[in-house]
Amino acid sequence: MTNPIFVAIDTPYLEDALELTRRIKDQVGGIKLGLEFFCANGHHGVHEVQKLGLPIFLDLKLHDIPNTVAKAMQAINALEPAIVTIHAAGGRAMMEDAKAAAGAHTKVVAVTVLTSLDDHDLNRIGVSDSPELQVARLAALAQDAGLDGIVCSGHEVKAVKKIWKDGFFVVPGLRPAGGTAADQKRTVTPRQARDDGASILVIGRPITKAESPDNAARAIMGTL
Repeated sequence: MTNPIFVAIDTPYLEDALELTRRIKDQVGGIKLGLEFFCANGHHGVHEVQKLGLPIFLDLKLHDIPNTVAKAMQAINALEPAIVTIHAAGGRAMMEDAKAAAGAHTKVVAVTVLTSLDDHDLNRIGVSDSPELQVARLAALAQDAGLDGIVCSGHEVKAVKKIWKDGFFVVPGLRPAGGTAADQKRTVTPRQARDDGASILVIGRPITKAESPDNAARAIMGTL
C-alpha cells in the first residue's frame, strides 16, 4: 500500500462523511468507519462511501461469544471491507471463528489495548501488567488464532513487530508533532509509528477537524 493513511471519519451524518471523503480521497489510502457511523447508517452508508473508490476499514470492535461474532462477520461480508476489527479480549476461539467467517480479502485484526487507556486504567479493570505487556500477550494470542494482525498504539508496535514479523499492524491515536492528544493517552507521531513498523496509520481529528483536511492529509503524508 503506497499510502498508509486511513482517515477516521467519526460522524453519524452520511452527507458529512461523503463530503469529507471527496475532499481527501486523493491524499489518503483509505477510510475508517466506526461504530458511530455504522450504527447510524448501516450497510447503506458503507456502500455510499465505497462508491468513492477507497478501501474501507470497518472498525466495529466485535466482542461477544464466538458464534455471535462469526455471524456478525458473515453479515458484513457483503460489504467487502478491507479491514475489520474484533477484540482480542474475546479469546482465541472467538478470534478463530471470526477469521473463519470473514471474507477472503478482508484482514481481521484484533484490538489489544485501547489508546485511551494507560497503566492506571488497566489496573482499575483488573489488569496489573503495563500496556506493553498486555499488548504483547494479546498479540501472541491473536497470532496463534490465525488473525492477520492487531491494533495497538505506536508505543508497542516496534516490540510486537520483532516477534510477529509478518503481522499487519494498525496504529491509531496518532498526532502530528505539536498536536494535542485530546482523549488519547499513548500517542506518537505518524512518522515514528511508520518507522517502528505500522502497516496502517489511523488518523482522525488532525485531518477531519483541520481547516483544510486535504492539505492536512498531504502534509502528514509528506512527513512519512
